[in-house]
Amino acid sequence: MARAKGLDLVEISPQTNPPVCKIVNFSKFRYEMEKREKESRKKQKVSQLREIRIRPRIAEHDLDVKIKHIRHFIEDGNKVQVTAVFAGREMQHKDLGMKVVEKIKESLSDISESEGKVSTFGNRVFIILAPKKKTASQQEK
Repeated sequence: MARAKGLDLVEISPQTNPPVCKIVNFSKFRYEMEKREKESRKKQKVSQLREIRIRPRIAEHDLDVKIKHIRHFIEDGNKVQVTAVFAGREMQHKDLGMKVVEKIKESLSDISESEGKVSTFGNRVFIILAPKKKTASQQEK
């Protein structure tokens, strides 16, 4: 039947019993499949890990600007690693860096949640903030 119409016999679902086949133009069928796959890839959101570095003695306005950047990244669906970097004698006052990181965490608590607690590694204090999971009632809006 397919040869008589000048078309191809394409197996659609080989797992079923009996297998499902269609008589179609194979090149057109393949084009439509690629188009569907491309469309589904567009809808996927790939999350990235962004990093914002700060110093423990950061000025108030500079901190507000950094928080605004972090808020933008989180609203885009990215995770953000906030890192406080210490230099020289600042290492003796890690509590200052912890306070700054905690302040950032609290100011963004409406849209983000922390993955774990504030961690230290060498001359750095960091925390990873991720977007909050949306509940069913929030998704309806």
